[in-house]
Amino acid sequence: MTLRPLIGAGWLLLLLGPPLVLAVREALRPGRSAPLRGRWWLRSAALLAALGLGLGPSVPTTTDQEMGVAVEIFFVVDRTGSMAAEDWGQGTPRLDGVRHDLPALVAAVPGARYSIIGWDSQATRQLPLTTDGRAVGAWTQTVQQEITAYSSGSLVDRPLAALTSALEGAADRNPSHVRLVFFLSDGEQTTPGEPASFAALDPLVDGGAVLGYGTAQGGPMRSYDGSLDPDPDAAYILDGDGADAPQAISRIDEDTLRTVADQLGVPYVHRTGPDEVTSLVAGLDPEEIATDGRREQTLWSAVTWPIALVLVALLAAEAWSVAGSWTPVRRRAARRSATGNAATGSAPNDRAAPDGGAP
Repeated sequence: MTLRPLIGAGWLLLLLGPPLVLAVREALRPGRSAPLRGRWWLRSAALLAALGLGLGPSVPTTTDQEMGVAVEIFFVVDRTGSMAAEDWGQGTPRLDGVRHDLPALVAAVPGARYSIIGWDSQATRQLPLTTDGRAVGAWTQTVQQEITAYSSGSLVDRPLAALTSALEGAADRNPSHVRLVFFLSDGEQTTPGEPASFAALDPLVDGGAVLGYGTAQGGPMRSYDGSLDPDPDAAYILDGDGADAPQAISRIDEDTLRTVADQLGVPYVHRTGPDEVTSLVAGLDPEEIATDGRREQTLWSAVTWPIALVLVALLAAEAWSVAGSWTPVRRRAARRSATGNAATGSAPNDRAAPDGGAP
């Protein structure tokens, strides 16, 4: 058994503590008659019972009858400048591959809930969990690389904190749901240092894939100034200063992407063109995944009826005690009235005679 207060324990003490202290003090006050002292003890006991009721003593019960199993998909999308490298498919930017694959994955898992985390110099939640697959399509139509002038390098662990928060929050809210993660990136890292591991997220991930974009030969990248209508003929990013500097070439880092896939416990897939993605979710059975025990939910049943019965009995005793005290009060009042009338020599129904005569 455990306590699960109906309201905060602090609020309970604030509401019931002062009257309880007052009742006990009145019960212990010297000079009290026994009946009055007993009534104050009844009130103290009733307040204690109310406090116990508010603390909500509960016992756990386990059930596996959770209503259905939903799928929650988290897309983690690389928006660094290297994703503009023109070596995907027939020489188009890698982000074109993202624009193709995200709607295709949504179509392959209809009825799921979808969320997008985009990252470049920082990671942000671009789309909270939603059942509206069209929102994913709308985002993919507008997604662009980071502004070239603001680029400050990257490591693949940049979205780790945001993804951790999203997965832990989803697991807390709906522990029985199936969670898939699709990590879309070229894996290129241009910031010195060792990226942090995603391995701690493995228990929260039921499937998905790491999708790699780009080629070993690499491709050049056009600059981006943040405009809503990007210039398709914008200048290429240069590797160095000066007009004669060569074009910067970005190459996929598949070793890094495989490492991330191993840490998340999902496969790595090299995406070289707009082919089908349904194989990435083939055989996905949320009901089967949920047989790992996640559907056994612990529920808490309040055991308050015994305390409620005690409280009712105490209140009934208090009411009986108060009602019993009313009769003596009435009798004493009647006796006082009779004594007063006798002292003046008059009866309650006497009438005065006219002209001062005898009645």
